[in-house]
Amino acid sequence: MSKKHKPHCYEYPHPSVTVDCLIFALSGNDLKILLVRRKGQPYRGCWALPGGFVEIDEGVDAAALRELQEETGVEDLFLEQLHTFGEPKRDPRERVISVAYYSLIRQKEHKLQAGSDASDTQWFPVRRLPKLAFDHDEIITMALERLQCRVRSAPVIFELLPGKFRVDELQRAYETILRRKLNTKRFRRDLESNKALAAAKGAERLHRVDRKRFQKMLDKGSALEINAVSRGRKNKA
Repeated sequence: MSKKHKPHCYEYPHPSVTVDCLIFALSGNDLKILLVRRKGQPYRGCWALPGGFVEIDEGVDAAALRELQEETGVEDLFLEQLHTFGEPKRDPRERVISVAYYSLIRQKEHKLQAGSDASDTQWFPVRRLPKLAFDHDEIITMALERLQCRVRSAPVIFELLPGKFRVDELQRAYETILRRKLNTKRFRRDLESNKALAAAKGAERLHRVDRKRFQKMLDKGSALEINAVSRGRKNKA
């Protein structure tokens, strides 16, 4: 019978590990992110990304899902790892390294419920954020840059849209994330020529995505960037 494993006591100082979760959703012309209000110190009462410390017997992926569910009630998500943040003074309590994750969801499909060490949870437009705890503004900035790259190279934007949608809703979603105005005629022409969308049965003017064909459209040379974007005109909405 093997002895129960005991954690080693290291002679040298070592950092703690946390996870932070960035959950994005579309609401009208706004890209929003889910934030929680902190109950405890440091930064008591400040808004922050959902997250917390990784338990000693827990993987970081599992910790991210657990903390997200405990603090917001949101669960059953696919989280993609964004980056590891490890500046020595990013947390005033101790030396903390944080692994950040992000996900795209349909806001109406998830009911929020603050819990654990969060006193409240709310959606905020990413362009009108409150003052944030720790280095969470830096983490969000990097996540937005990653998201802009991802929507140009893969059909991930459909994680934010309902199963059936109008073409103008798809265009507005891209404009919101890329923060640029698209040329409507060219955008629709690219979709039609690549047969990337299919008309939804029994639903006038609604469409479904053919993800394989949409991916091929993007693989041809990032059609959104080369053909559809009106150069020099940023979306000020």
